Amino acid sequence: MNANAAGAPEAQTRGHGPGETGPTSERDAQQLTGPALSFGLTEEVEALRGEPAWERFDRNAKTLVKDGAFRVVLTALKAGAALDEHRVSARVMVQTVHGRLRVHLSAPDAAVIDLPAGHLAVLQPGITHRVEAVEESAFLLTVAGLAEEGVQAESR
Repeated sequence: MNANAAGAPEAQTRGHGPGETGPTSERDAQQLTGPALSFGLTEEVEALRGEPAWERFDRNAKTLVKDGAFRVVLTALKAGAALDEHRVSARVMVQTVHGRLRVHLSAPDAAVIDLPAGHLAVLQPGITHRVEAVEESAFLLTVAGLAEEGVQAESR
C-alpha cells in the first residue's frame, strides 16, 4: 500500500497505484494522469503496430490519459476494420493521426464523415455511430464527460 499526502494508506489496483497502468508482457507501466503529460504519437502508433495483438487482430489500442471523466485512447485499425455501431453518453472526438477513417452516423443523424489524416469529428453525447478504417489508420479517441463509474456505451 502507498500513503497519500496525509499519510493515510491508499489502496492499489492490480499492483499499481492510482493514475497509472501496471506493466504487462507487451507494455511498460505508464502514468495515465498528472499535471502535464506528453506523447510522441508517431512512436506510440509504431509501438502499437509492433505488439503481438496487432498481428493477431484487426486493431490495437492504448489508453494514454484516464483522469476522472476524461479519456484519450490511441487506436490503430487495419484497412477494412470497423468499430461496431455504438453510442456513448459523453462528448466524443475522433481525430485521425494516420490513414483515413469514415464515421457513420445512424438515423436520425444519418451521415458519413470522411476523416483523412489531420481531420477530426466531434459528436454530441448519445449519437449512434460506427468507425471504419478505409485504409490502415490510427486515431485519437477523446471522451469527455463520462460518468465516474466509467463509460456508458451501448452497442447495437
